[in-house]
This record gives sequence, structure tokens and C-alpha cells, in this order.
Amino acid sequence: MDVTPTRAAGLERLAAFASKAGRRYAGRRNYDTGPGDTAEVSRLSPWICRRMVLEEEVIAAVLGAHSRASAEKFVQEVFWRGYFKGWLEQRPAVWESYRAGLLEDRARLADASEWAEAEAGRTGIACFDAWAQQLVETGYLHNHARMWFASIWIFTLRLPWRLGADFFLRHLLDGDAASNTLSWRWVGGLHTVGKTYLARSANIAKYTEGRFPSTPGLVGSAVPLDEGALPPRSPLRTLPPPQPVPSLYLLTTEDLSLAPLPSAEVAGLAALPLAADRSPGSINAAIDAFDHAAFADAATRFTAELHMVETADALIERAVAAGARQIVTGFLHQGWVRDWIEAARPGLDASGFSVVEVQRDWDRAVHPHARAGYFNVKKKIPDILDTLAPDAEALPLFRRA
Repeated sequence: MDVTPTRAAGLERLAAFASKAGRRYAGRRNYDTGPGDTAEVSRLSPWICRRMVLEEEVIAAVLGAHSRASAEKFVQEVFWRGYFKGWLEQRPAVWESYRAGLLEDRARLADASEWAEAEAGRTGIACFDAWAQQLVETGYLHNHARMWFASIWIFTLRLPWRLGADFFLRHLLDGDAASNTLSWRWVGGLHTVGKTYLARSANIAKYTEGRFPSTPGLVGSAVPLDEGALPPRSPLRTLPPPQPVPSLYLLTTEDLSLAPLPSAEVAGLAALPLAADRSPGSINAAIDAFDHAAFADAATRFTAELHMVETADALIERAVAAGARQIVTGFLHQGWVRDWIEAARPGLDASGFSVVEVQRDWDRAVHPHARAGYFNVKKKIPDILDTLAPDAEALPLFRRA
């Protein structure tokens, strides 16, 4: 499948898939029939997670081809990403705990052969080994395979869940701090406390259509992981709007779409490539290559020349050179990009450059409902659709380039 890191390629993929997002998707979405067969799922996540293609655009295109009833399952999957992001926004301590715990797990298992064998796909569990190798080679795994893989990692191989989540982030082209962290927690029984997901041989055989007819040795039951009570919810942030002054527009992998532009003059354009910040381990080179090409593609929709910056000092230098009075960027969800900005913020503030985030209507509509389980978001989907993506006529509003 073409995973060219341009907005045009993402929109082409969306157009090709939209007609399949109804009953066909609902009936076939859980089948993983092999790395070369991706016709039943959208494979849009590398573009959506960087907001090269927007959630509203995806839903508008799908609802232009299907009724809400027939596209219900696909629409719900789009909302899962917003749910996870909103949930983690209200519990930043969960992300902080993941990052700190990952360092501890890496130090504790530094010499563990089981960890190395699992990542190399040499466990002797045929399906697991195939998925490990596919992930490293392609940067992709079907969502159902991700769930099976995580379950086997945690409950059959008995490896720390954070190391598995980190393995995904180091290789997935669509790696996302919220979706990845919380999905692994969900499998282990930490997100929906006490409820685990167990990979079963019969289920794997059915949904891989016999590619893996038998997977012996999987555990038949498991005790949920326990990390104590969830932290209390924090209030969602209220963000000031950008000032109408010359601004350095900062592209990050949190938001690479041009629409909508903030109400500020674009005096300069910078990009923050932070693939290496995903993990303390080695990152698949394909991720950094994808990000750099995506930045370059985004820059074609601006009149300003793009400059890559990798340190806070370089960002300040670029803002000064551009004659900017503020730095404007997309909303920074919990994750490694926000961690970098927060660490740099005192120095930026001292130099007179505030970082102003622009939050999309989608986030403002979804995040407040992500207080507990997904049901709170799910029941609000009709109202949100009425407001943000009523029909396919919405799509041209985002084709600004």
C-alpha cells in the first residue's frame, strides 16, 4: 500500500476507501488476512495521527458514501482516537507514569534474553513472531493483531507491558502516545480496571482465516495487572487565542494540516522533528523519514521557508530571525512533543516568546466527554456529527491547498 507522506496521498487513500466504510467494513474489519491485504481497513492512521488528514474530513467523506447507520462502526473507530486523547489529557499522570516506568523496566530487564527474542520475533509462537517481524519491516500491524500481540506479550510471555508499548512506538508509523499507551493498558486490565483481553487460538485462527490455524501454549486465564487506583481527573486546559502579531508557525507531528490557520500573521515557519523522543530506545528510521517528508509537504502550503529546529536555542534563533513575537502551534496533546515543549518553555518565555496552541473544534467537542469509559463519547457521537461533520458538503471546506 502507498504510504507516501503527503496530504494528497492521504486524501487519495480516503477517497479510495470511503465506499468500503459501511456494512463491508463492519463485517470484515476484524480480519487480518496478511500484511499485503489491507482492503478491508482504511490504513489512514499515519495521516490522521499527524493531522495531515483531519477527523472531520474522514467522517465527511464516509458519510457522503453511506448513511450514519451503515457507517456506524467506522465512525466509532475514528472517535476512539479522540476518546483516548481526551482521556489522557485529563489524566496526565498516566503518561508520566508510563515514561518513568519504562525507564525502570528497561534498566531492570537490560540483559533479559526473553525481551530481545520477543522483539526479534523468535519466541516460537508463529503468529506472534510473524507480527513482530511485520511491525519492524512495515511499520504497521492490523488493530486486531495489535491486541493479540499485546495480550501474548503481557500474559503468555509475561513481559512488562511498557516494554511492549515502547516496541510499538519505536516502529509504528501511526504511533500515538494516547492510543498506544491506553490500548496496552486496556489489554492488561489497567484502563478498564480488572478487564483483560486474552488472545485465544480459535479467535486468531478465525480472524486470520487460517493463516495461523493453531497457536498452542497461550494462557487460558490471567490476573489483571494492578498499578493501584487511577489518578483523579485534571480539568481540561483553557487556551488563550493567538495574538494578531507576526508569528513563527511551528509544525509538529501533532498537527500538520493547514486548515484552519490561526488568526496570526505567519512571519516564519519551523518544524520540530522529534521521532527520537518517542522512546529511550532506537527508533525505526522509516518513522523519521516519514516525518521529515510530511513536514516538507506541509511547508508547500505556506509562503514562508521551512526551517528544521532541534533545540530550544535553535527555535529561539528562528523566531528572532523571522521577526516573530510569538510561536504558534497546533494543540499539544499529552505525549513526547508536549514534553519537549514544556521542557523548553521556561527558556522560550525568558526570551520573550510564548508558545500559543491552537485547538481544533474536534478536540473541544470530544475531549470533555472522555471522562471515564468510551460509552460517554459514543452516546454523544450523533450530536458531535451534527455540529462538526453533518454531510459530505463539509469536505471541500478543508481542501485549501
